[in-house]
Amino acid sequence: MIARKTVPLARPDVGEEEIDAVVSVLRTPILSIGPKIEEFEERCAAVAGRRYGVAVNSGTSALHLIVRGLGIGQGDEVITTPFSFVASSNVLLYERAKPVFVDIDPLTYNIDIDWIEAAITSRTKAILVVDVFGQAVNMLRLAEIAKRYDLLLIEDSCEAIGGAYDGVPCGHLGDAGAFAFYPNKQITTGEGGVLVTDSADLYRMARSLRNQGRGEASEWLAHDRLGYNYRLSEINAVLGVEQIKRLDEILAKRSEVARKYTERLQDIPLVTPPRIDPRVRMSWFVYVVRVDETVDRDKLMVFLRERGVGCRPYFSPIHLQPFYRQMFGYREGDFPITEDVAKSTIALPFFNRITDEEIDYVCEMLREGIVACRK
Repeated sequence: MIARKTVPLARPDVGEEEIDAVVSVLRTPILSIGPKIEEFEERCAAVAGRRYGVAVNSGTSALHLIVRGLGIGQGDEVITTPFSFVASSNVLLYERAKPVFVDIDPLTYNIDIDWIEAAITSRTKAILVVDVFGQAVNMLRLAEIAKRYDLLLIEDSCEAIGGAYDGVPCGHLGDAGAFAFYPNKQITTGEGGVLVTDSADLYRMARSLRNQGRGEASEWLAHDRLGYNYRLSEINAVLGVEQIKRLDEILAKRSEVARKYTERLQDIPLVTPPRIDPRVRMSWFVYVVRVDETVDRDKLMVFLRERGVGCRPYFSPIHLQPFYRQMFGYREGDFPITEDVAKSTIALPFFNRITDEEIDYVCEMLREGIVACRK
């Protein structure tokens, strides 16, 4: 099959202002740990309504520094979701803590808060929640649970910068939160992430850990603790500064793209568009649809790709990843809602500057594919 069009799954929205800003940094002698990183940190903290931000080289690094900085370690259990990018659980394994999974809400795909308290044990130290696909979790309710059981609360908002639940910004209520800026995210730094918090102690610890454990007042080759090279360059940071200045504009563009998809999908049988909690201000990361069980989802993705339509399954359950099976003995059926959702979801092409013609083509191919890929 020769594709009539090629519509990629994602594409960053980088303009001349961003390019000029990157070039301007390249003309300076400061390419790392400079003023642009500080500005980017301040802007990210402001989006979350936080006092502090610490920029690092990825969202994974931001989450890892939160886990490490909060003292979560061997023997501790952390309640989290099996329906996420694997990094949200891997960061716990880095510190030899144990992820304890709770199944998800079948409508929002976020962790089902109703089941969290039943998973709490004497070894539980924290709850790590994920704002899946940019849909904010009810952090107000989670904060009450965390306080009742004296637990730490971590918000993985790597997919949700600028989002909110009942007016509470993503990344705002936990002990700390994390944003990420990979090229498929709402805004990008190429590679990068930011930890946000109100804790001065965590802020100082994270700044040290990202820079090989160097203390704030230490000499260049003096190191107070074991750390990492998680630094973000000034080049990445200035790109982030220019992108975050456009955050409201970019989120509005993505919301409009999502609206157009949802409108067109109403007429396509056996496809369910994303369902958004009415209390959520959505920060659209990806546009993920769910197909009926009578449709062969994997065959449908092949059909779409052959016709030039970028697509991907989102997500594969973390507990069924080979090394999680090996470490913890997980099996199919352990978290049935996660598994059912994972078998039936597809991310469609979604980016700021996608055209109406491209959206129409994607929907046309999806309609044909649903017919061709019935079981």
